Amino acid sequence: MAGLALGTVLVSLSIGALGKPGGPLAGIVDQAATFATIFLGIFIEAAPFLLLGTLASGLVEVYVNADSLHRWVPRGALRGALAGAFLGLFFPVCECGVVPLARRLFRKGVPLPVGVAFLLAAPVMNPIVIASTVTAFGLGPVLYLRLGLTVVVAVAVGLTFAVQQQPHRLLQPAAWAPMAGGSTAEAASAATAPGRAHLTRALTIAVDEFFEMGRYLVMGALLASLMQTIVPQSALLGVSRGPLVSVITLIALSVILSICSTVDAFVALSFAGTFTTGAVLAFLVFGPMVDIKSVLMFMGVFRRRTVAYLVLLPLLMTMVLTVAINVLTTW
Repeated sequence: MAGLALGTVLVSLSIGALGKPGGPLAGIVDQAATFATIFLGIFIEAAPFLLLGTLASGLVEVYVNADSLHRWVPRGALRGALAGAFLGLFFPVCECGVVPLARRLFRKGVPLPVGVAFLLAAPVMNPIVIASTVTAFGLGPVLYLRLGLTVVVAVAVGLTFAVQQQPHRLLQPAAWAPMAGGSTAEAASAATAPGRAHLTRALTIAVDEFFEMGRYLVMGALLASLMQTIVPQSALLGVSRGPLVSVITLIALSVILSICSTVDAFVALSFAGTFTTGAVLAFLVFGPMVDIKSVLMFMGVFRRRTVAYLVLLPLLMTMVLTVAINVLTTW
């Protein structure tokens, strides 16, 4: 993972050494420099939060008993999905850190509605993101609508997954609770060891998951950087009005930029005077749920068809809700 990031920088430096201002490689040098800068920006921004998520995953595996977790999770699909949507208040992780933590919760036997709602809502429904949104937009409609729409979409998608009573059809074997017997046994053995052994085991799990999920982060960051290098933002920002087109434009931009949810409110603030309110909300709601790097990380938890649902269902719901807001606010 680190080697791939280093290789990206070295390639751009090598091209820079060959190119001269005004020479035949000048354009390639500029694009390579832009690509490397964007890639490192995305990676450096996301890596700490991925580490935070894997640390939380290790702590959950070692210190949280599956039976206790089942007692804490409300019974019933609706209450479970609502609990999952607000679970981010206690686990402040962004879209990178939430994936390994959600996988660990699935391994502990958390029902699909709870885990899916948590996966989609936690990148917004956590204290850090709420504070950044308040700083950018203040206590007002944008904040309340961002939180409300996020909960609605996450809970609705979670309830959709509640109809599947066989999790192994949706989850990868590594994320399915019955397949996690080895991990559970290791956690049980750690529970009988001294406190230092608990912490050592948790850190070991965190490191393993960081490198396992990190490859998806690197691949996603590379693709997002490539998209930003090839597709000029002016091509998207040129279409900023209209109840539907503006929403589609900022949804596409949120996917391409793949900005961490902890800082995306400040980027959205720059669009507030140009784009419709619904479009800005679409950027703030859909972007943290689904972007290039998170989709690739989903592949480590869910089967491909499930990942498609996790992309399409939030996309369609976000579009319907935000376009409706645009239509209503123009009356």
